Amino acid sequence: MSGGCGVGGSEISRITGRTRLFGVLGDPVEQVRAPELLNREFERLGADAVLVPVHAPSGRLTEVVRGLQLIGNLDGLLVTVPHKIAVCELADHLSPAVVVSGSANALRREPDGSWSASNFDGAGFVAGLVHEQRDPAGRTVTVVGAGGAGSALAVALLEAGVGDLRICDRDPARLADLRARVEARWPQRARFSEVPDLLGADLAVNATPLGLRETDDLPFDLDDLPPNAVVADIIMTPRDTKLLSLAASRGHPIHHGIHMLDHQIPAYLDFFGLTDKSDPGGAP
Repeated sequence: MSGGCGVGGSEISRITGRTRLFGVLGDPVEQVRAPELLNREFERLGADAVLVPVHAPSGRLTEVVRGLQLIGNLDGLLVTVPHKIAVCELADHLSPAVVVSGSANALRREPDGSWSASNFDGAGFVAGLVHEQRDPAGRTVTVVGAGGAGSALAVALLEAGVGDLRICDRDPARLADLRARVEARWPQRARFSEVPDLLGADLAVNATPLGLRETDDLPFDLDDLPPNAVVADIIMTPRDTKLLSLAASRGHPIHHGIHMLDHQIPAYLDFFGLTDKSDPGGAP
C-alpha cells in the first residue's frame, strides 16, 4: 500500500490506478483474518489487487452490497457472519454448494456484470480436518449452529462421508429450513435437534458466533462430551476462544478456526481468477 504499509509483517503491492478491489463483509468485521492472508497471496502472485474489511451493519446489507456492486473495479466479495444466508439474494447465479447449504461466503463479478455466489467454508473446514489427521469420514460429528457457516459445514461433512451427523440450532425455523434441503439430497443421513446432541460424538463443532466476545456464553456444555472428543471452533479471532481454552484444559484435542480459512485460500484465488498459473498446485 502507499506509504509501505505492511500486512501480516509483509509489504504488499503499492495501490495503483489499476488496482482491483475486493472486500470482506461482516458485522462485526474486526475479527476477520482474510485481509492478512489474501493480501499476502496477492503480493506473492504479483496481483495488482487488495482486499479490505467492510463493516456492513445488519439490516443494511442490501444497501451496502448493491452500492459496492456499482464500483467498476470491484471484482469480488467475501462474506462472514451474519450475512452468509442473506447475501444469496444479492447474487444472480448460485453454485451447487450454495443451493444445498443456503449460504454463500464469496461473490464474484462475471464478465457480463452479473454476480455469482459460491461457498468454500465447508470444503475448507473438511480439508483442515484432514490436514490435521482428523478425517471425519465414518465419524460421529455434532455441528452446533445451522446458520450460514453451519449449513455449509453440514453439507461438506455429508459429502466427506461422515458416519453420524447431528445438526443442532435453537432456532426451529432455521433448523427446519436446513433439514428440508439436506433431506432432499441425503435422506436420513443427519439428525436435527434444538438442543446440542453430544452423546458419543467424536467431534463437536461450534459453528455459531458465540465466542467472538469474552462475555458470550459457551455454545455447548463440555460435560456432555466423551473424554477424547475433538472440540472445534470456526471463530478466527480470538484464536483460543473460551470454548477451546476450556476444552484444552479438560484434555480434549482442539481444532482452531484458522484451519478452515487457511484451506479456503487456494479456492478463493481460483474463484477470483488469481491462481498462480505457473504452479500446478495453485497457492500453498
